[in-house]
Amino acid sequence: MKDSTHHTGATHDTGTTHDTGVAHEHADHAAADGALSHGHGGGPHGGASWGTAVKATLHCLTGCAVGEIVGMVIGTALMWGNVSTMVLAIALSFLFGYSFTLFAVRRAGLDLRSAVRVALAADTVSIAVMELVDNGIIALVPGAMDAQLADGLFWSTLLGGFAVALLVTTPVNKWMIGRGRGHAVAHAHH
Repeated sequence: MKDSTHHTGATHDTGTTHDTGVAHEHADHAAADGALSHGHGGGPHGGASWGTAVKATLHCLTGCAVGEIVGMVIGTALMWGNVSTMVLAIALSFLFGYSFTLFAVRRAGLDLRSAVRVALAADTVSIAVMELVDNGIIALVPGAMDAQLADGLFWSTLLGGFAVALLVTTPVNKWMIGRGRGHAVAHAHH
């Protein structure tokens, strides 16, 4: 495999190519970026640090939160029903979540088709877990789905759901990154 150029302009030798077709970088480069910690557990691809997992989850959570908030605000402002509002919020969460990764890997030079594949591989599980947790909390908190934009319950439930989603999704991302999946796929292109 040829050398790859990282965003710093430094040339690094690449590691093995996995079933995703994405080359993963050597441990010295990954460790310098705070990415994978090869050789420290977690299977053949090494483990991922908690810091790396938190960063990846926060990146994903940012896109999800933007989409979720926009969807909830639109649905609530238009006085849509709970199901319609939640469906819009979930759809926008996936859209914004994928878009954040898509723009980052496109900026790194990937063509659109490859960038879409990377975004889907990097974010699908993470976004799905976040949305399941966040929307589950919103649905279970009494009165949260009926709260209006000016109600503290609306915002506290929404933000509280994001906090719980961060706590639940971080270990999932840690496990996936440690196996060369999830956000590890996108990191190879930054």
